[in-house]
Amino acid sequence: MILPDKNFKLNVSSEIGDLRAVLIHSPDNGLGRVVPSKAQDWLFEDIVHLESMRKNEYDYYVKLLLYFLDPHKIRGRLKEIDARENNRNFFKPDNKDFYASDKVIEIQTLLADILEYEDVRSKLTASVCAIESCNYRLQQKLTDTAPTELAKIFISGSLNNNEMIFAPIPNLIFSRDIGIAINNYILLNKSAKKARSRETLLARYIFFNHPLFAAYQGNILEIPETVQHFLRPGEDQDEKTTLEGGDVMTISPDHLIIGCSERTSASGANEAIKLLFDNDVVKKITIIKIPRRRDYMHIDTVFTQVKRNMWVLLRSIATTQIPAEDSEPIAWFADKKVKEKDRTEIIQFEKRKKKPRCFNSIEELLNDISQNDFKSTAPTQFIYSGNDTFPYDAREQWTDSCNLLAVKEGVVLGYDRNDKTIEAFKQQGFHLIKVKDLLRKFENDEVDPQSLKDTLILMPSGELSRARGGFHCMSMPLTRDTII
Repeated sequence: MILPDKNFKLNVSSEIGDLRAVLIHSPDNGLGRVVPSKAQDWLFEDIVHLESMRKNEYDYYVKLLLYFLDPHKIRGRLKEIDARENNRNFFKPDNKDFYASDKVIEIQTLLADILEYEDVRSKLTASVCAIESCNYRLQQKLTDTAPTELAKIFISGSLNNNEMIFAPIPNLIFSRDIGIAINNYILLNKSAKKARSRETLLARYIFFNHPLFAAYQGNILEIPETVQHFLRPGEDQDEKTTLEGGDVMTISPDHLIIGCSERTSASGANEAIKLLFDNDVVKKITIIKIPRRRDYMHIDTVFTQVKRNMWVLLRSIATTQIPAEDSEPIAWFADKKVKEKDRTEIIQFEKRKKKPRCFNSIEELLNDISQNDFKSTAPTQFIYSGNDTFPYDAREQWTDSCNLLAVKEGVVLGYDRNDKTIEAFKQQGFHLIKVKDLLRKFENDEVDPQSLKDTLILMPSGELSRARGGFHCMSMPLTRDTII
């Protein structure tokens, strides 16, 4: 069982402070069971090849995180791990060769840990069986299943290698969406899609029952439904109370951003504002309404932070769309309804002020954050998806050019397939290196992970990018150093 050591402290007060502890979930067998007819129902655009994803892509991600967060688990062992006949056992939580870190923390491990408690196992099994419409005998069978095996079943939906008893939850690899750490609080999500309801349930049980979070029980917040929500007519998205972690960014100790998107409703953002202000979690919350389209999904698919004065973003929705003076006449009188639907709106609320502040564009907001939240004296820099070149801007945003994870300020992970965006990083003076080469340099003591600066680490992306999420999505930071 993973237990909190004396150094563990739940604390995330920025997107770029040195990463010290993170929650992830390695690709499981459920991902390999997604069928074409159900892919979109399960929020996938395509089916993926599980073994390639594990061995040739996610494997590098885990090793890289360990070098930065828990180096004694990996340093000097790279050749030994890679020489094994089945080296993916290294990141399979139920295998004896599992890396078992308390810094790079596996969700399945935490789930298996809490299932050791008989009362938790009984309650959680009953809850899962209720939402999955299992019969009573199956519920009893699952209750009597060993915790490690039961954790696998709850995630993969598979009772054994051949029998599936309910749908998998393949989106669990996007651990960002189950919740978000804000300072020393955790805000749990309310998923917008039925396909993610079991993830939400498992997350609740983990955060409320695992010893790792025992000291923070009073700081775990759940978004409530609006009063008498069950009487509301219709199924309009804005009426539902939904919020997902990809739409929440902890910018600074006092400032949070929440996106209203395809997955997070206005009602969800409204309830989050009230909850966070009532609990004195932050003093300022900015709401960014982006077009409600599958292209964007969450705000972290259109921008993420690289340094205190640098951001990567999709320009087409980052700036106010005002026709240029020499535009054709049609640009000035295009259909107003379409413009209203697709426009970006930004409103900032402060706890002690009644009147909110409005921003004209995402760029204006991010510049304000760099100058005022981070006290940056250098000009704010923007790196644009596809190097701001059509059609590469939209193509590369689709494959997560803007969805980057900072392991420390100025050192970010991104997919190697987004050529034009990579070119834009190079133009800003960033060092580019493939993860395979970087791991070799770490192992040979040619480079110290903590000494890296202004570096874009290029991660293989053939299968992972087809799952429609980048490394920001695939991480839920639990601890970051405070930015000074």
